[in-house]
Amino acid sequence: SYFLRHARSRDYVSESEMCKLESVPLDFGDYHPLKPITVTESKTKKMNRKGSTSSTSSSSSSSMMDPLSSVLDGTDPLSLFAAAADPVTTAPATDGARRRRDKDESSAVGSDFEPWSSKRGEILARYTTTEKLSINLYMGSEKGKATTTGSAVSEKVRTRLEELDDLEEGSQKELLNLTQQDYMNRIEELNQSLKDAWSSDQKVKALKIVIQCSKLLSDTTVIQFYPSKFVLITDILDTFGKLVYERILSMCVDNRVSLPDNFSPESVNDTAKETCLNWFFKIASIRELIPRFYVEAAILKCNKFLSKTGISECLPRLTSMIRGIGDPLVAVYARAYLCRVGMEVAPQLKESLNKNFFDFLLTFKQIHGDTVQNQLVVQCVEIPLYLTLYSPAIDWILQCIAYHAPDVLLTEMMERCKKLGNNALLLNSVMSAFRAEFIAARSMDFIGMIKECDESGFPKHLLFRSLGLNLALADPPENDRLQILNEAWKVITKLKNPQDYINCAEVWVEYTCRHFTKREVNTVLADVIKHMTPDRAFEDAYPQVKSLFCQI
Repeated sequence: SYFLRHARSRDYVSESEMCKLESVPLDFGDYHPLKPITVTESKTKKMNRKGSTSSTSSSSSSSMMDPLSSVLDGTDPLSLFAAAADPVTTAPATDGARRRRDKDESSAVGSDFEPWSSKRGEILARYTTTEKLSINLYMGSEKGKATTTGSAVSEKVRTRLEELDDLEEGSQKELLNLTQQDYMNRIEELNQSLKDAWSSDQKVKALKIVIQCSKLLSDTTVIQFYPSKFVLITDILDTFGKLVYERILSMCVDNRVSLPDNFSPESVNDTAKETCLNWFFKIASIRELIPRFYVEAAILKCNKFLSKTGISECLPRLTSMIRGIGDPLVAVYARAYLCRVGMEVAPQLKESLNKNFFDFLLTFKQIHGDTVQNQLVVQCVEIPLYLTLYSPAIDWILQCIAYHAPDVLLTEMMERCKKLGNNALLLNSVMSAFRAEFIAARSMDFIGMIKECDESGFPKHLLFRSLGLNLALADPPENDRLQILNEAWKVITKLKNPQDYINCAEVWVEYTCRHFTKREVNTVLADVIKHMTPDRAFEDAYPQVKSLFCQI
């Protein structure tokens, strides 16, 4: 027999209601999928990374925090700019705090601070190459130049975005086999092209040129030329930063009255603030890290138009951005540029500069890593030559840090150098940067560090020369003077190269004449004659020999 089956009747509407998840009321006016990263953190003062807010949706999603948020301290660049410009999110400061902040901002470096411009020529003369170089030149674009009547604002925005994208889609021409002089001429052409584009109101083209030049700083194919390349490219960045700042400043003129030097953000009109924000938004959209860092650092001063705390908030973030640069040589010069800009616009913010250098110390061991060693093998560069490439950047960073710094900071630096095996390169830069009085008071400590240091291609006699230069300017403790001379001369007298010997002896003869009798001076001079007489070596060192005897 056959049995007829009938389908069970079902109420799909009621079943659907039963299976639905419990609905939670949601205020769409406060909703954003990235809220834990952007909105909540930027509007919460001094919020730690594990903190939660009163919003139910935010606290429930905080456990799924994006990994990048830890680097950005809970905020992204665009939210930072927006928050800085939003008067509602900025709590009014007390009158006392405002007066102190104004006083800090008015402080500037004095004439005793050696400017970067004085080091420029020396770097260009020292770091040269005979190898062939390459460069990418911006060739311009015809895209989007034809306009239609009555074009909307959205069309203009889309055209500008297409122009920016065009730079990364091949609107460049690579020039190969350039000599060093050809390379420098091309860079100067780009600098002039930047000025011409700006004067003809082609701001997007100017930005493209700066982005393109910044990208060149990621290239280390001719590594011994990198310090000079850094000097040339940052000249263009400085030009761009100055042009942007002056452009925004000119928009603040009201009734033919310009802003005073120590103006406050409250006196900046909305048009100027909007233009300033627009520049920061454009730069924040640059895809690659190195050009985004350099271009933003170049216009760091423009934060003054938006907020009194803008610069102090941006410096730590830019310092953290450098951690993403893998090549240690490229990273240390990025740190040097940030210190350079920081000393120009906010010399009182020493804490950020110190953090910048301490970050470098944490990554210092990368210099001896496999990646760098393999790169040096490919380019046939020895480690002593490679280490000298770091000197201009490290010397500059330490000069900025040591400027008017207390001696406690020197003690901290010495401790950190000891943890890194008393690296000779770092020791030399520390002794060159800090005040001679601080170095002289710790002479025996430095001698102990020099004796135990890891030379790594940086000779110890250069360290004793740097120590001697400090002792020529400041006196060490009286009880240590003879021991200091004995320890230094033990190293100097063993030098075989006459030029190395006389360069060190010249410094320490002055120290001997200042602190000892004729007996010690005659002993030192006898050693000089012994080293410089064979093969008439003194003929190649007349300036040093003359300087030496003038001190007696």
